[in-house]
Amino acid sequence: MFQISLDQPSLTQDQKDTLQQMWRRCIRRIILSTTLAASGHPGGSMSSLHLLLMLYSSLRQRPDEPGWAERDRLVVSMGHISPGVYSVLCEFGYIEEDNMLLEFRQAESAFSGHIEHCVPGVEWNTGNLGQGLSAATGMALALKLSGRANRVFTLMGDGEQQKGQLSEARRFAMKYQLGNLVGIVDRNHLQICGATDRVMPQNVRADYAAAGWNVIYLEDGHDFDAIFGALRTIHQGDLDDRQSPTVIVARTIMGKGVSFMEDQAKYHGSPLNPEQAARALAELGLDNPLDDYQKRRGALHLFQPGYCPAVPYPKIDTGIPITYDRATVTDNRSAYGAALEDLGRLNNVVGQPKVLGFSCDLEGSVKMNGFHQLCPDAFFECGIQEHHTTTLTGAVSKENFAVFFSTFGVFGVSEVYNQQRLNDINQTQLKVVCTHLGLDVGEDGQTHQCIDYIGLLENLFGFQIFIAADPNQTDRIVRYLATHPGNAFLGMGRSKLATITDANGQLFFAGDYRFVPGQADWVRQGKRGAILTHGPILGYALEARERLARDHQLEVAVVNFSSIKPLDTASIMKAAETGLIITAEDHHVNTGLGSLAATALMDAGVSCRLIRLGVGHYSGSGKPADLYQRAGIDADGIAKTIRAALAPSN
Repeated sequence: MFQISLDQPSLTQDQKDTLQQMWRRCIRRIILSTTLAASGHPGGSMSSLHLLLMLYSSLRQRPDEPGWAERDRLVVSMGHISPGVYSVLCEFGYIEEDNMLLEFRQAESAFSGHIEHCVPGVEWNTGNLGQGLSAATGMALALKLSGRANRVFTLMGDGEQQKGQLSEARRFAMKYQLGNLVGIVDRNHLQICGATDRVMPQNVRADYAAAGWNVIYLEDGHDFDAIFGALRTIHQGDLDDRQSPTVIVARTIMGKGVSFMEDQAKYHGSPLNPEQAARALAELGLDNPLDDYQKRRGALHLFQPGYCPAVPYPKIDTGIPITYDRATVTDNRSAYGAALEDLGRLNNVVGQPKVLGFSCDLEGSVKMNGFHQLCPDAFFECGIQEHHTTTLTGAVSKENFAVFFSTFGVFGVSEVYNQQRLNDINQTQLKVVCTHLGLDVGEDGQTHQCIDYIGLLENLFGFQIFIAADPNQTDRIVRYLATHPGNAFLGMGRSKLATITDANGQLFFAGDYRFVPGQADWVRQGKRGAILTHGPILGYALEARERLARDHQLEVAVVNFSSIKPLDTASIMKAAETGLIITAEDHHVNTGLGSLAATALMDAGVSCRLIRLGVGHYSGSGKPADLYQRAGIDADGIAKTIRAALAPSN
């Protein structure tokens, strides 16, 4: 494999000749792949090609072992330059040229239009611009915590610098002194709609300098000697501040290498047609195998299997669950904080943490302060930067840490839905614990009423969704999350809650209780109907049930769905045997448990009367009990609904 050492004083002539030959082969692949697919982004791929070649030439890497733990990382933030990335990966033995050319942008192929980590050598799925620096920052932080000397590079476009998330990432990287992080900006001054200075003026170098980064400017981003010199400067530590991250801003030309493509914004996302491709290849003195490849693409039926890298996860000691007795009235968030602190005590050693905590200026509200005090080197205050923090924590969670990110529901789900979606696509292992859900946020009012989290998270295929009913169940779910890989959401309200007991007055979520995803809790039995609920409404449902039994001799079941995804459909079918299901929840009435129950019944072809109670409109400020009463999901509202449904006339 071709390798250039950054310890050598300069490039040799043989190395420069080799790089130039590689460039010619790669530009050929860029033109062929995009023309064959009749789609793609050749212009940006060509402007970044010299940077990509020098980066891969100097990375610490093992193409035959793409997941090598000691590798350097390269995150290509502008994922649309996939033709350029795939072309360079061919040069270094990660993939085969024919596979790339024949499969590029075809259904069932790993070689998508935007790069994906199912291709060996790709670290992170990108495409939505402005995300790569946050992901790279997460990787750099994880490597620093692990005591490794690896570097993380992220190649970005200049148009994406307009995204506010990059400002968040720059600040975080500077605060935590990520000197192992290097940004490279392909500064070709063009984006889809034209000149970057016309679309949205910006001073890229000044932005990074203002954040405290070391800034290196290259007047010619196509000069291999200049690129090598910049990378060597970073490697040797010849910087203003070795502890700070560094950015290389390289002046490049869109479509570099083909005269009629150069400096033309249209080629950002427009491929050449066959005639134009033939002209470009002739200008470069390259052969033109388009006709042969077109025939082979048309006859292709079998695709190379995607690369599936193993994602490490640490072994976590869960300890002994904390049990809150009947006399203890506390909030779920305090139980979460206590469990997280216990996990830190059991698993974190100074300088070698396994459990990490992240928050966004809400440490006290989400009760992470105990963990912070106990494990100061494992807690990270990210400021009011939720978009960056969501991507950052997702990236860290793939680096052998149990990662908890906590904030309010509106900030951890609603505001950052796209970032959570990208985490899901990237197969992260993040534990998102959100407090202050629903109307239970109380006096904070409409803007803070997160009533859509189930509906949103249901769209993310890899996320599990859990909602704790009381402090005891909270403690046990948190310990479950810490020991199991994959993405998971744990939600809870703000208010203090009484512990849940069984029909005999014994603690329900204690003793032999074990939290099992996909398993609902039958807290009370009954034959006249079933209340399906979750979270703080469980207490109201139990109160309604007792009133109905005492005053009207109506015994209904109460089933707690702490696991929304996976969903216990068998319990829904069992509840349907009573003939009446009432779902009651502090959530949007059309996108929560009620909707899921309706879908489950329909899919199974089961007929049962279903009444859905929930939040039907944005509510104002007020005490949670008052807001629940107005929404009809308190004990009175639930009981009234059941009495009406079971009245003789019905």
